[in-house]
Amino acid sequence: MIQSLPPEGVLIIGLNILFTFIGFKNDVFFDKYRFQIGKIKSGEYYRLLSSGFLHVNLTHLLFNMFTFYFFVNIVVGILGSLSFLLLFFGSLLAGNFFAYYFHFKDSYYSAVGASGAVTGVLFSALLLYPEIELMLFLIPIPIPGYLFGIGYLLYTLYGMKAQNDTIGHTAHFGGAIGGIVITLFVMPEVIYTSILMLGILSVAVVVAGVLLYKQQ
Repeated sequence: MIQSLPPEGVLIIGLNILFTFIGFKNDVFFDKYRFQIGKIKSGEYYRLLSSGFLHVNLTHLLFNMFTFYFFVNIVVGILGSLSFLLLFFGSLLAGNFFAYYFHFKDSYYSAVGASGAVTGVLFSALLLYPEIELMLFLIPIPIPGYLFGIGYLLYTLYGMKAQNDTIGHTAHFGGAIGGIVITLFVMPEVIYTSILMLGILSVAVVVAGVLLYKQQ
């Protein structure tokens, strides 16, 4: 379904495309602004934000921007422009801070991508519109939002524990937490309309805490 985007959505997609393509052509630029534990430890904290506008390849960029495209209207329409921007950048930072602490001992750990912020937008939409149904590429039937949320969190927790791929599961999980917390902050009444999703997240947070403890 083709839909028009709010100005905030156009701006964020435009910035991601701009910085990603600069990074494609300029390795020095890419290396300077990507997320890397050792560099952040040395004081380059700007990487916690700048890395969210870089991507490793076109597929990575398109996947994040298409996901963002499908949910941005819901969140902006309900929360408004300023709250949406707080949500997006807050989720981005939450995802990267969580990844920073989870991988703290690995100074060479590196990542890029808007996935944390996009996951925050996605989970905010699940809270704000609990009756939403999602259609996945490989499953041509509508899936209730809460079932998708369960599956996504289980997959993310498994990825955090296994650490056997190149996906930034920790940033995804931190971004989801950031998106939900910020949504509750700006619109606390969703507590009464999304009890199931909040309960699912609470259990997932406990499991993530155990995994984080074991990493120390």
